[in-house]
Amino acid sequence: MNRNFDAERQRIRRVKRQLFGMCLLATSLGTPVLAQKEIDRIENSTTVLKEIMGMPDSIPKDLLDRAECVIVIPSVKKIAVGIGGSYGRGVMDCRGGQAFDGSWGAPAMVILEGGSIGLQLGGQATDYVLLVMNDRGADSILSSKVKLGGDASAAAGPKGRTAGASTDLAMRAEILTYSRARGLFAGVSLEGSTLRQDTDGNAAVYGMKLTARDIVRGAAIPVPTSAQPLVELLNQRSPKNLSDRSQ
Repeated sequence: MNRNFDAERQRIRRVKRQLFGMCLLATSLGTPVLAQKEIDRIENSTTVLKEIMGMPDSIPKDLLDRAECVIVIPSVKKIAVGIGGSYGRGVMDCRGGQAFDGSWGAPAMVILEGGSIGLQLGGQATDYVLLVMNDRGADSILSSKVKLGGDASAAAGPKGRTAGASTDLAMRAEILTYSRARGLFAGVSLEGSTLRQDTDGNAAVYGMKLTARDIVRGAAIPVPTSAQPLVELLNQRSPKNLSDRSQ
C-alpha cells in the first residue's frame, strides 16, 4: 500500500516538473502552447454545453449534481453514407479529488467512435453530452478504450426539470447519454459506440505526453486558458457532487 502511494506521489512530482519546464519554454519562446484546432474543440464544446444547459427542457440539475465527469462531443458527423459510422472529438471534464468530490478541473481530450451513433438526417452534425455517474464509469474511461453498453453500462438520459435522479435508470447506468441535432435535444442510446483517449489532442493542449488519468487525477495540472470558461460553467452550475456516497 505504501509502495503504491510513494509511486503515485513520485509520478505526480514528475508531472509537476514537466509542467514547470513546459511553462518556462512557452514563456521563453513567446508562442502559444495550444494548437488552434484544439482551442476550437474546447471552445465549441463549451458553447454546446452552455447552449444545452440554457434550454428549458435540458439535462436535469439533480443528475448533473450527481455526475462525476461530463463529456462533450460537438459536431459529430457520419463518415460514410449508408454505413452509419461516426467519429467525433471532444473533451472530458471531471471533478477533482480522489472521490470526484472536488471542483471541476482541467479537461482531457477524448474521441467518440461508433457504427451507428444516433439519427443524423441530411448530413446534419450532432452534438453529444455524456454524464459519467460513478467511479467505475470514470475509471473505465480514464484507463482504456471503453465500449458503451459493454465495458461500461450506458443508457439514454432523462431530460427536463421533473426527471429525478432517483429513477432506476439513473441509479443503474454508469453513463447517461444525450444528443442535440436540428435544435432538438433528447436522450439517445450510444450502446456499441466507443470512447477512447485522444493522446495527440492531450499533447497539443498541454505541450507534453499526458494520459487522461494524469490530467484528471493530477492536482498539479493547470486549466488551459481556453478551457477556463468550460470549467467555470460547470463550477457555477454544479459546484458540489451531491451523489449519495459523497454526502
